[in-house]
Amino acid sequence: MASSLPTTEELSHHNRPDGISVVRWFSFYAMMLAAAGVWLAVLLTQQSGASLESWAQFKSSLPGMSQAVKFLTFGIYVSLGCTFLPLPVNWLVAALATRTVAVGAGLWDTVLLVGTIGAVASTVANLNDYHLFTWMLRNRRIASVRRTRIYRIAARWFDKSPFFLVVVFNILPIPVDVVRMLAASHRYPRAAFAAANFVGRLIRYGAIAYLVYYFELSVETAMLIMLGLAAAMLLAKVLPKLWAPTKALEAS
Repeated sequence: MASSLPTTEELSHHNRPDGISVVRWFSFYAMMLAAAGVWLAVLLTQQSGASLESWAQFKSSLPGMSQAVKFLTFGIYVSLGCTFLPLPVNWLVAALATRTVAVGAGLWDTVLLVGTIGAVASTVANLNDYHLFTWMLRNRRIASVRRTRIYRIAARWFDKSPFFLVVVFNILPIPVDVVRMLAASHRYPRAAFAAANFVGRLIRYGAIAYLVYYFELSVETAMLIMLGLAAAMLLAKVLPKLWAPTKALEAS
């Protein structure tokens, strides 16, 4: 049974300064977002047939626009979607992967472009979450969650396979990513966090793009397949550990 008290090592780890500059990160993100926004605005003024009167009209005119406009729109939109601004993203991934929008010359071009750009933008969005959670946990009242029994059980579970868990939860099409919160509260290194996010979202968006382009599936069907893939990955990780005690008993 897990102890109801935090260990000395856990207390020491969480009491140290986190060493993260939240202001520096969001200053960098704001400059990057502004530069992308200005570039997009300039390109839109050069587009014939671009409708900017409403979001619905803009979406309907997007297929006829240049590749740069499509990917800038995609990247900006996805980078804004996080726990605190839960924008639906999968529909846009699927829309860009359709043969009508034609972001690539063929199947693999489309999968690579949509998957990579989506993964980079989503990793930036998840790093926004990481920094916001870090900032919130500097408040003693919020940080007190680390002293709860449920948190310590979850943190020790996370500690066993942090990279794998962040990857799998980035494949899962779920609105709230508990592992992302755990990574920030447990001070999982940002470089590893970003890499795991990128791998998970590359698999997720690349698979959606493949399914939508090749089989011409709906986004809902693609999501169900992604859920199945993530469940299979979790089972492959968990089942051997569940069987191990049984095998040991049989051997004895």
